[in-house]
Amino acid sequence: MSAASEKTRVLTGITTTGTPHLGNYVGAIKPAIAASQDPTVQSYYFLADLHALIKCQDPRRVQESRLEIAATWLALGLDTDNAIFYRQSDVPEITELTWMLSCVCAKGLMNRAHAYKAAVAENEAAGNQDPDKGITMGLFGYPVLMAADILMFNAHKVPVGRDQIQHIEMARDIAGRFNHLYKGQYFTQPDAVVDERVEVLGGLDGRKMSKSYNNTIPLFVSEKKLLKLVRKIKTNSLEPGEPKDPSTCTLFQIYSAFATPDETEAMRTEYANGIGWGEAKNRVFELLNEQLREPRERYQALMEDPGHIEQVLLQGAERARAEAAPFMDRLRQAAGLGRFV
Repeated sequence: MSAASEKTRVLTGITTTGTPHLGNYVGAIKPAIAASQDPTVQSYYFLADLHALIKCQDPRRVQESRLEIAATWLALGLDTDNAIFYRQSDVPEITELTWMLSCVCAKGLMNRAHAYKAAVAENEAAGNQDPDKGITMGLFGYPVLMAADILMFNAHKVPVGRDQIQHIEMARDIAGRFNHLYKGQYFTQPDAVVDERVEVLGGLDGRKMSKSYNNTIPLFVSEKKLLKLVRKIKTNSLEPGEPKDPSTCTLFQIYSAFATPDETEAMRTEYANGIGWGEAKNRVFELLNEQLREPRERYQALMEDPGHIEQVLLQGAERARAEAAPFMDRLRQAAGLGRFV
């Protein structure tokens, strides 16, 4: 048994449809990079570019996002010696496994997927006679692709938000069905990991920071642009000298996500003393700019050297396929698709 097989396997996918922002960093990237440096964990991090095609048919945007996200993770310190970092589309065994899993997955299970049900409900609310109008097979069946991502590497743990727990349960269902049909323990039952401590940052308008709301602060914008965006963060009309409530303030939330405990407590006192919004925004900018300066420089250097990023991803894909290819041989044999001799 290899050392990698004895470790806890943790798998995370990053959909390549947007530019990483502060909320992505605090909620997903920072804890994942810390895990990548843990020698007791075998981490799998992949660019979910096949998933991206479900909701983005702009080839240029998908290509740009793949490069930006890869550069972001590398600039922030992803340990690619320990973690396996790859593009989903570079591991063709994943799509082959998707088909095999589709053939044991009940359609009724997919009918219950939240994303599909939401799309149907939207059509019905709009009065469309066809409840499936505009819904692709990619959207309908993407929980199977997600299951293949997870089961290909027999991940033990999959960090997700609450909205993704259903997909891990589906992966467990599909894994159990395959194991039962083909009479073997081919797949491990993965567990969803939801970290309640992970903070969901507010955006410029106070709602959750999200590309959908166009209220994000991208991680590696220039200093000038960063200052401009921080100054756009929505605040209330309280004047300087009036005490302010940090618990309802997006500015304070962002500050505390990047500050030390001592810095956070000092800022809390400033709020009680009635710090002005202009000064509070300057403090947030200064903290963010200081912490992001070096990663920003590394990011820019990486973006100017796509050949290096390509090499890192290809090396990651080679490591991923070293596991995936022999496993697929075993699964083909189980399903009657093995070679004759």
